[in-house]
Amino acid sequence: MTGRPRPGPGRGWLLRLVIAFAFAQGAVSMARPAVSYRALALGADETAVGVIAGVYALLPLFVAVPLGRRTDHGRCAPLLPLGVLLISGGCALSGLVSSLPAMAAWSGVMGLGHLCFVIGAQSIVARQSAPREQDRNFGHFTIGASLGQLIGPIAAGALISGQGGALGRTSALALLVSAGVCAVALTSLWRIEHRRTTDARPRTGGKVPVRTILGTRGVPAGILISMAVLSATDILTAYLPVVGEHRSIAPATVGLLLSLRAAATIACRLVMTPLLRLLGRRALLTTSCLLAGLLCAGVALPVSVPVLAVMLAVLGFCLGVGQPLSMTTVVRAAPDGARSTALALRLTGNRLGQVAAPAAAGLIAGAVGVAAPFVLLGVGLVAAAGLGLRGEGRTGPAPAGSEPAEGRTEQAPADEVVSDRSSRRSAPGGCPRDRHADRSPRSGG
Repeated sequence: MTGRPRPGPGRGWLLRLVIAFAFAQGAVSMARPAVSYRALALGADETAVGVIAGVYALLPLFVAVPLGRRTDHGRCAPLLPLGVLLISGGCALSGLVSSLPAMAAWSGVMGLGHLCFVIGAQSIVARQSAPREQDRNFGHFTIGASLGQLIGPIAAGALISGQGGALGRTSALALLVSAGVCAVALTSLWRIEHRRTTDARPRTGGKVPVRTILGTRGVPAGILISMAVLSATDILTAYLPVVGEHRSIAPATVGLLLSLRAAATIACRLVMTPLLRLLGRRALLTTSCLLAGLLCAGVALPVSVPVLAVMLAVLGFCLGVGQPLSMTTVVRAAPDGARSTALALRLTGNRLGQVAAPAAAGLIAGAVGVAAPFVLLGVGLVAAAGLGLRGEGRTGPAPAGSEPAEGRTEQAPADEVVSDRSSRRSAPGGCPRDRHADRSPRSGG
């Protein structure tokens, strides 16, 4: 090790990762509605469209944990181009095939590619972020997802047109364009993973059982909070148009309201660091989930469009907190050598939520009314606030003598490194003490 005051990599890798994620997520957000329109053009009914959409989330459930285990014991970066290629291939072939089973299969490939990219990217952020930087870096990382979710549907809407029986052709065009958009992400995937942090991974004797990971305090809470927040986002996107129909709100206005929600989420993640300084992570997570729950339930009220716009803006801001902080919660709580697997389990929970939440919302909406799912989501988010209040498991520094973990690699915060070095005697010229003089682990004193 050298005597430089900041041993960790710079933040250029994070910017490149955010850019790549924005293109990959934008392609997926553009392709998913295009797949539904393409299926309708091929004669699918509502049930068939639901099955095709569900395969996107179901197929990755079977490979998330194996991918996480592979990442725990190897490099993360190869998963990124693999994910991009799978997303691009799934998008393009979904636009070229003319049978519904083939569309379902390629939709699953698209979901698998998205899973590969996200597991690899989240694991890189966890490894290459100092403990105090994890919340900020995960917040900035998820800006890429928010940008893609903001722009993707707008681009799909601009390309897809059902006029004159052209729905099949225009939806296929949107899928081909989305494949090209995803391929652009490859241009940012250079020097993302640093060898030093890869080499600093702990060498574990074997695999940590999934039951042990899920039994670690903080991991279930992070998974359930993430599920609640993602389900709220998905149901809001799917059912706000239905609410708009019942209240005679124009589709264009509904689109603007959803865009406002997405923009507020981006704004939240840009100011995550000062919010954490002001409130602390536990209070911020709990307050945001509680407010989001109340606002979700409030969407069910027959309010005017301006009031609904304000509610959705605040709701989007609150929903922007849950995903990055739940990532940090899982990373900090997970056992050493199993952080990527824990993140994969979190993504598995997200996928389960994406499958179960729309189904439950559809049943409730059919039995009680279209506003009822928002009340259910409100209850779920209030419960998530309670989970955030309970705590996160082990968030403090590693015990003295322990090896640095993926999320706490040699990239200690700069002020801690300077403080530690200032307490030691340095040779003239500022060179550090001979590294062979003391082989004992670093202790607090």
